[in-house]
Amino acid sequence: MYLKGVGPARAEALRRLNIITAEDLLYHLPHRYEDASTVAPIASLEPGMDATVIGTVVSKGVIPTRKGLRIFQAVVRDDSGMIEVSWPGQPFLDRAVRKNDVLLLTGPVRFFHGRQLHPREFVNLGEEAEGTHEGRVLSVYPATEGMSFKQIRSLIDQHLDALLALVTEYLPPDILARVGSPPLGEALRLVHRPSSIADAMRGRMRLAFEELLFVHILQLRARALARERRAGITFVNKRELTSALKAALPFELTRAQTRATREIVEDMASPRRMHRLLQGDVGSGKTVVALFAALLAVENGFQAAIMAPTELLAEQHARTLERMLEPMDIRPVLVTGSLPARERRSAAERLSSGAPLIAVGTHALIEQSTTFGKLGLAVIDEQHRFGVAQRAALGQKGERPDVLLMSATPIPRSLALTLYGDLDLSTLDERPPGRLPVRTALRPESARPRILEFVDRELEKGRQAYVVYPVIDDSEKTDLKAATTMFEMLAAGPFAHRRLALLHGRVPAADRDSTMRRFRDGEIDVLVATTVIEVGIDVPNATVMLIEHPERFGLSQLHQLRGRVGRGADEAYCILLGDVGDEARQRLEIFAGTEDGFEIARADLTLRGMGDLFGQRQSGVPTFRVADPLRDEELNLLAQEVASDVLEQDPELTRPEHTGMRRVLGERYGRAIELFRVG
Repeated sequence: MYLKGVGPARAEALRRLNIITAEDLLYHLPHRYEDASTVAPIASLEPGMDATVIGTVVSKGVIPTRKGLRIFQAVVRDDSGMIEVSWPGQPFLDRAVRKNDVLLLTGPVRFFHGRQLHPREFVNLGEEAEGTHEGRVLSVYPATEGMSFKQIRSLIDQHLDALLALVTEYLPPDILARVGSPPLGEALRLVHRPSSIADAMRGRMRLAFEELLFVHILQLRARALARERRAGITFVNKRELTSALKAALPFELTRAQTRATREIVEDMASPRRMHRLLQGDVGSGKTVVALFAALLAVENGFQAAIMAPTELLAEQHARTLERMLEPMDIRPVLVTGSLPARERRSAAERLSSGAPLIAVGTHALIEQSTTFGKLGLAVIDEQHRFGVAQRAALGQKGERPDVLLMSATPIPRSLALTLYGDLDLSTLDERPPGRLPVRTALRPESARPRILEFVDRELEKGRQAYVVYPVIDDSEKTDLKAATTMFEMLAAGPFAHRRLALLHGRVPAADRDSTMRRFRDGEIDVLVATTVIEVGIDVPNATVMLIEHPERFGLSQLHQLRGRVGRGADEAYCILLGDVGDEARQRLEIFAGTEDGFEIARADLTLRGMGDLFGQRQSGVPTFRVADPLRDEELNLLAQEVASDVLEQDPELTRPEHTGMRRVLGERYGRAIELFRVG
C-alpha cells in the first residue's frame, strides 16, 4: 500500500524503526502521552506544585556550579508570564533545545533564587504555535534520526482513518465481552487519537491483553507438546545417598528447600523428562537443592553435571560440594578449560566411563571433546548467562537427561510463568535461618570522609571491602565518578596503606579470575570494580559493599551487588553514597528497606520496566510491544485463564470462531512456533 507523504528518505528513516508496511505504521504505538488538557498558565505556578505548562524558549544556556556539575537552564514564557526551567547534569540538552522552540513541560515547581520548574518529562514541539496543543492529549511516538515524533504523529494522523478501515477483528465476541475490551479497530483509534488519558489506556488494554493471550496460548501448547514427547529417565527414589546427605548436613533445610526438593524428586521419578527452573534469592540455598537432585541420579547409577558461567564459580561449587559430600566419600569431578592436560584427560576418562559421578564445570562440559557415558541430570547455574544453544548442548550430552535450570534473579511468580511458561517452576522464597541481615544505608556526598574512615576501620579489623562504580573511565558527557580514576585516588589517598586492586569488563578474563582469587584468599583488602562482580564468588571475609552513584543502577542489580557481602559470621554493610534526586531517593529507600529479592524485583520492574532486568531477549521468544506482565498482572492472569479455557475446548484452534486467532498467531509468532516444535 503506497502512503502519501512517504518518499525514499522517509521510507529509509521509518525502516530504522522497523516500519516497512502500512500495518507496521498502524502498530507503531505511542510510548507515552502528554496531557495538554490540563495545562496551567505560567503565572499561576507556585513552589510545591506539580504542573504542566506550554511555553516558548526565550533564552537558554549551560551553567557550571562550584561542585563541577553542569546545569542546562532555559527561560520559557507563555501569554501569562515567564519561568526558569532547570535540568541539572544534562548539559547535552543545549544542542537539542533552540531559542523559539515550544516546550511542553511537566514537573515540580521549586524555589531557588526565584521560581524554577524541574521537568520530569518534556516534549519539544519545535516552533509550532503555543496554542495548537492546549486541550489535547498528545501522542509521543518512538522516533529516529530524520523522522521526529511530530512527523510520525502527523503521518499517522493523516492516514489513520484509511488504515483502520482495513482492520478486521480476530478475537471472538465472547472473549472481548469477558475482558470488557473494545474491538480492535476502536482500540487502535483510542491509542493513536485519544480524547483523554483514560481513552488511551482502554485502547492499550485491548492490545496488551491480546499479546498476553497469544503468548500464553503458545506456551500452553509448547508445554502440552513437550509433555507428549518428553519421554525421559524414570529415576527411583531409593533414599540412599539423599538420606545420607540430609543426615550429614549441619543445618535444617528451610520449608522452601524441602518443597523444591520434593517437586524435583517427583519430576525425576516420573516417566517424563524434567525441564524445571529453580529460582531463588541470593543465599537461599539453591546449590543444596541441586545436590539432592544430583545424588538421586547417582544412586540410580547415572552421572550428573552442574554447569556454571565462570571458572571461579565452578571451582567454588566444586569446593562446596566436596565439603558436603565428604561423609559419603564422593568427590566431584572438576572440568574447566584451564585444567592441566593430565587432570583434563583423567576427568575425560571418568566421564566417558559411565561410572556414577557428579561433574562440575564451565562451558568445557559442552565441548565436543567432552563425552558422558551415562548422563542422567544436567544442572545449569545462572541460566540467564548462557544462550539457548549452550543450555540445549548440555541437555543433548546424554540419553535425554533431566534438566534443571537455576537462577538467582528472583521474579514474581505471575511474571515467571509468562516468561518461562514452557518450564515447570520451583521457587525458594525463604532465607536459611541464622544469616545476619546486611545493614543498608543511603548517605549524601558530604558524608564521604566519614564513610571512608568507617571502611578503613573495617579493614583494620582484618575485613575486606568492595567499592563499586557505574563506569570504567571518565567522560565529558557525564559527571560520574569512574572506577579507574577513583582507584588511583583511593590508592593514593584514604587507602594508601591498604592493598587495592581494580576490576572491570575490559580486564582480560584470566586476569579477572586471578584478581578474584587473590581477593578471596585475603591478598587484597579493597576491590575497586564495576558491576563485573555482580555474579561473583563467596568471600566470607568481605563485610563492606560501597556503591557510588547508586541511582545509576537498577534495584535488582544493587541487590545482586549487596549479595556479595554478608556471607560470613560478621555483620556486613551496604552503603549507597551520593547526592540523588527525590525520585531516585524514593527508589533507593525501597531497596534499603528490604532484603527480599522478590519484593525488590517487583519494585524494579514496576519502576524501570522489564528490559532492565532481563537484558536482551532470547532469539525466537515472543516479545511484548504493549503489555507489561507485571504492571498488567491482573490482565496477565485473566489472559492465562482465557488461553487455558480456549485450548481446553479447541486445542488446535480449528473452530470457525478461532481461525482468525490461529492465522494471526502464525503470522506474528511463526518463528517461536517453529522453535517450540523442534524443542
